[in-house]
Amino acid sequence: MSSVAVDIGATKIRVAIGDEAGLGEKLIEHTDKENGPEGIPLQISRMIKELIDYPKAIGIGSIGPIDLNKGMITDTPNYPFNMIPVVEPLRELFQVPVRIVNDCAAAVKGEKRFGAGTDTDNLFYVTLSTGLGGGAIVDGHLLIGKDGNAVEIGHLTIYPDSKVMCGCGSPGHWEAFCSGKNIPYYARTMLKDLNWRKSLLHVLSGGNPKSFTAKMIFNAAKQGDNAALQIVEEIGKINAIGFANIVNAFDPEIITIGGSIALNNPDMILMPIKHYMPRHVINRIPKILITPLGEDVVLYGALAVALEAEE
Repeated sequence: MSSVAVDIGATKIRVAIGDEAGLGEKLIEHTDKENGPEGIPLQISRMIKELIDYPKAIGIGSIGPIDLNKGMITDTPNYPFNMIPVVEPLRELFQVPVRIVNDCAAAVKGEKRFGAGTDTDNLFYVTLSTGLGGGAIVDGHLLIGKDGNAVEIGHLTIYPDSKVMCGCGSPGHWEAFCSGKNIPYYARTMLKDLNWRKSLLHVLSGGNPKSFTAKMIFNAAKQGDNAALQIVEEIGKINAIGFANIVNAFDPEIITIGGSIALNNPDMILMPIKHYMPRHVINRIPKILITPLGEDVVLYGALAVALEAEE
């Protein structure tokens, strides 16, 4: 009998079965945002039942913020509703241990058990995806926090006086500049300083900056478009500041990076971080790499959480 791993994301929910050897069969669906808070656990329950009737345990890596004690997602900026019960509905239905952690906390556990961090006790994981977040293992201990929301690095303030607003409502957060959801907004603030009307980005967007997407910007940059390259460079400079803050605060031996922005654009993410970060750090720079676990890194972490719940 297998355990179940669940990755609750901003746009997708992933469910997989697995054991000590790793992940097995999995399902991926777009997150149900049409049926209110109760729609999420119902969707997860149905997906689990499609894979297995009697799991041994269920581990969950979820977007935050979460309330660890109540087993709920609370005030996430990525859903149109709050206070989403997750743990209790699944526990009642399947009558097995159910544990939830922040998705990036799950990811760093996955990296530790199955990925690039098996030989280190000081490991950090960063996701550059729809949102931006982090997970940390320091001296062998997973950092959780009082409510389960430690290491919310996306909401570190990079530029306190910036007019660029984060989805949480605060100015100048790292996520406001460098997450997939917010890159288009940040890009639009730069246009007055770019000769973008003669650019490929202008062509791809039909001349309408409101149609920008992160994918469009990176694709134009890959084709050598000067305006897009300048936008990507500025994103990279801000990422370098964020990564330097991680190194100075947590002193990890390895930082792995996941999320769709990083996985789809590895060189354009890694190169500016490695180039600009040294000017901001005092601690020894760690090894920085794209996660070898790919888009399944949170699932692997959720599986690690489930396996611990079995023990």
